Amino acid sequence: MDEPLRDTRTLVIQLRDRIADLIRDEGLRPGDKLPTESQLTQRFKISRPALREALKLLEQDDMIYVEHGRGRFVSPTAAVQVERPITVFESVTDMARHYGYTTVNKVLSISEEAPDETTAERLKLGAGERVIRIERLRLEQDEPIMYCVDYVPRSIVPARLYDIDWSGSLLALLERYKHRPRMSAATVSAVMLPEDVIARNDLKDFGPALLIRETCYDTTGMPVIYAIDYHRGSHFSFSLARK
Repeated sequence: MDEPLRDTRTLVIQLRDRIADLIRDEGLRPGDKLPTESQLTQRFKISRPALREALKLLEQDDMIYVEHGRGRFVSPTAAVQVERPITVFESVTDMARHYGYTTVNKVLSISEEAPDETTAERLKLGAGERVIRIERLRLEQDEPIMYCVDYVPRSIVPARLYDIDWSGSLLALLERYKHRPRMSAATVSAVMLPEDVIARNDLKDFGPALLIRETCYDTTGMPVIYAIDYHRGSHFSFSLARK
């Protein structure tokens, strides 16, 4: 029987990944029926509400489908082996861990400011509303592998900026204020770091990057983070399945 889930990822994300592993490890094919909720809760020693949320994520990823009155079944997409699907929503820390990295966050700057036009549009901010800007490097063994800028509406984080440890998980921080992101919309492009970022942070060896601009939403559909993340090209690659 599988061991209880104990790692540092959120419980539902862990469970989603474990069920996906079960589909692959047990050789389930498209059209095969998944174990019942009762069997899965017993196997993973997990509550039924958490299980159902994980199953919803798998359904959103098109790994499984539901036939009401019959159960859940493996979809054709599950047969496509995608190592790191770019469509998965997860924290940057969880994503880096999937690549085998144990990153350290280095905070470069924190500020409260008026948003530019793009940021205001992405976060659906009204006139006069302000944002918190968090600029960070992600380091792996003292080597920068990600440059990240996050914008958060000031209205949802009432604490004083200097009272917050910004080196930790931004998703976990927003959960404290009941605004943890649950999904996102993103665009991807291949770029170089901006010249001023390279000069200001001594990143001349960073090289080509995969830039992901992402707007993250909480369960109510409210945009709570606008993220601009440069993934160092020598350290990251993403996969996708097309249908």
